[in-house]
Order: sequence, then C-alpha cells, then structure tokens
Amino acid sequence: MTQPSTIGGRPSMPPPGTPSQEHLIARFRGQIRRLFLSALILIAVAGATGFFTDNMPEPFTNIMLWAAAGTIVLLLVIVPFLVWLSRRYTITTRRVITTTGLIMHRRTELTHARGYTMTVTRGPLQRLWGAGNISLSNGAEAPMLLRNVPNVRLIHEVLVDQVEINQILAHRDAQALPYAV
Repeated sequence: MTQPSTIGGRPSMPPPGTPSQEHLIARFRGQIRRLFLSALILIAVAGATGFFTDNMPEPFTNIMLWAAAGTIVLLLVIVPFLVWLSRRYTITTRRVITTTGLIMHRRTELTHARGYTMTVTRGPLQRLWGAGNISLSNGAEAPMLLRNVPNVRLIHEVLVDQVEINQILAHRDAQALPYAV
C-alpha cells in the first residue's frame, strides 16, 4: 500500500506541530543462509543414524549412536536455529528497534530524529549474497549492530531517507513553535 503523494511525488507531510503517526517500514531477521551448514549436518546425521542403526555388533551401541546423533543435532542444528530465531530487527518511520532473546527479551531502540552514523561492512560471502552488517551509532550510547541484514543496500537507503525526513520534520516543528516571552 502506498501513501498518498503530492504533486512532487513525495508523501504528504503532517501539518506543522501535529505528531506524525508511526508506520512499520520493515521487519526482518538476519539472512537464513547461515543455517545452510546446519541443514547439511541434519541430513548427514539422519542418513548415518539410519544406516548404522542395527548394524552394530553390540545392542547397546544403538543407544550410544542415537545419543550421539541427538547431541550433534541439538548442538549443531537446534541451537544455531534458535540463535537465528532470537534476533529480529524492525524499522518504523520513527525508530529502529532490535529485539533479541526467546525467553528474556532485550529491546534496543534508536530514533531517527536524533540522527546517527551508519557503517556498512560486508565480507566476501555477504557481498555474494547481497547481505551485510550495519552499525548505527548516535555517539552517546553503544552502537546498535544489525547483523547479516538481507538486501543491505536497500535497508541502508531506507535508513538514510528516514533520518533525513525525521530531521526535516523535527526542524520544521521547532521553527513553527512560537517563543514565549
């Protein structure tokens, strides 16, 4: 759904002095390509367990085989999936929100109106897949790191646009206020 636009093609702005509504722009997680190795491990463990079950000389070795397979799946498949699932990034028209944790949630917010510096870093594999890490720092708090952002160029442009729009609105609203004497 698009916002109504004015003659110049820009979205209509709220009148000076009125608060603008907060709209969701994007909600995403880090790229799932990090779980590719976990998927391969799961397939290999399932195949090996199926092949070696009842092919061992002693009956207790089947129990040891299943215990080892369960431990490998837990540590190399389920834990990385839960780590990936526990991080979520949200971009709205007012702020960037990072939420981490499955049971205990930790939420970090950074408003666009205050402004911040952005640093995009991309490794060779991230460049291949169009991903990257974005570090947001306002100078007063610890930097917010968005890890493995899919389509990092688009997200970077969205963040630049939102900072610009929010600073224009904040400046306009500050100029519109009458000074009390």
